[in-house]
Amino acid sequence: MTKSIIPNILMVIFSLIITHISAQSGFQNPIIRGFNPDPSICRVGEDYYLVTSSFEYFPGLPIYHSKDLVNWRHVGHCLTRDSQLSLQTATASGGLYAPSLRYYDGLFYVICTNVSDRGNFYCTAENPTGPWSDPIWVDIKSIDPDIFWDDDGKTYFVTQGDEGIRITEIDLKTGQKLSPERLVWGGTGGRFPEAPHVYKKDGYYYLLIGEGGTEYMHSATIGRSKNLFGPYENCPLNPILTHANRMGQGNPIQGIGHADFVQATDGSWWTVFLGFRVTQMYTYYHILGRETFLAPVDWPEGGWPQVNGNGIVYLDMKVPTLPLQPFAEPTTRTDFDSDMLGFEWQFLRNPIRENYSLHERPGFFRITASSNTLDEAAQVSMICRRQTEHEFSASTSLELVSQTDDEEAGVTLIQNNTHHYELLLKREKKHYVVQLRVSVGSLRYIAAEKMVHDNKIVLRIEGTPLSYSFHYQIPGDTNWESLGSLDTRYLSTEVAGGFTGIMIGLYSSSNGKPTRAKAFFDWFDYTVGI
Repeated sequence: MTKSIIPNILMVIFSLIITHISAQSGFQNPIIRGFNPDPSICRVGEDYYLVTSSFEYFPGLPIYHSKDLVNWRHVGHCLTRDSQLSLQTATASGGLYAPSLRYYDGLFYVICTNVSDRGNFYCTAENPTGPWSDPIWVDIKSIDPDIFWDDDGKTYFVTQGDEGIRITEIDLKTGQKLSPERLVWGGTGGRFPEAPHVYKKDGYYYLLIGEGGTEYMHSATIGRSKNLFGPYENCPLNPILTHANRMGQGNPIQGIGHADFVQATDGSWWTVFLGFRVTQMYTYYHILGRETFLAPVDWPEGGWPQVNGNGIVYLDMKVPTLPLQPFAEPTTRTDFDSDMLGFEWQFLRNPIRENYSLHERPGFFRITASSNTLDEAAQVSMICRRQTEHEFSASTSLELVSQTDDEEAGVTLIQNNTHHYELLLKREKKHYVVQLRVSVGSLRYIAAEKMVHDNKIVLRIEGTPLSYSFHYQIPGDTNWESLGSLDTRYLSTEVAGGFTGIMIGLYSSSNGKPTRAKAFFDWFDYTVGI
């Protein structure tokens, strides 16, 4: 009996030691990498769910799940049907702005603004993986909506207007306004007071907002009041989160702000927020877009929250965590042998569905060419996924079935319709050429071109913080041919503008002609590091 008990006791002790070590191990920021801005979070039991902005990409509003706040898995999207999301006319960085994710009375709520459609709305679901309802539209003109339920059961929209933060009572079933919009706080004086979230704690209403604009001067500030409608007292620690100061100078993370709070299962408090990683120290441009970061929050005596002690965060966060529960690492290859694309793949605006097929040729993804080009803010024939790291390798095997000159297919690195690079195969005078093409503002030119003798090719892009290099290979050959390299900075937000990050796309276009070339992609590999 004693011999059988001892191993069990040792296993329990070992498990406790591992859990303790895990809880002290810290974590790496960002927690959700690549273009994933404006995070909002909620906890239900021991599960954490998070949503981020998606702008003109479809499906809209990615949903993530975690057990420990550090490790996250993409589990779906809120808006997956055309009846929920109209992006056909969305311009670059139009579409869906600043969602909030909340749970109330057995339902999940996503609250958001479609600036390219009818404005503010909310959707509901019993499970965050969906299905989500069609939008309930709310006739409130200010944006960045959050939803708040007070102790008396009344429901309020909390939004950003020109003068500051507004609160409006609504009917939860219909979305109808039950009161005028009331201005409650203008923030601390920074420009663009936005991204409001309300929490009730210890008898106070806390109003957390972003200020300074979602750029290098971004920050999170907070006020509190005994009354929902104010007046709000300014926190003496403001800004409670920012790198727009001397302490944040030289930090590889910049532009932090637009935060949301959550209380963990162990009673600790945390904040998720956006920020961006610059390409190198003191060379301030960024290409990955705004990402999702995590930091601890303390509530010392006096009741004002402190983020990571002094409002500064790091890539390597050496703080205690919840016991870590990582998910399995995602595979590096997409074989296109499933019935549907993985959640990492998105379309640019609402897809024209007949232009895509996983079934026409089993094991291949077929993209039928659109007459639209990547230079247009239109429904193009492309699927894409986020560039999540500065150093990566992306490659694909392509067959272009074409009968007409100027039809093309390939891989693109796209920031928006005016700033993108393509590595492509093109039909030209009954032959095929592989090209490296540049579109930067008003400049559009072919950087390199070589003739090939077949309509099948393997394309590869390798990335570093400062440059992309472009290669191709003839199937069956072991040698890679280089077409040169291009600077990353011309696809950066500082050059291209906008609110998104670089997406890696597989596309096909007939360049304005009514022809219907088909591109068959056999596989796609995305590997972090080179």
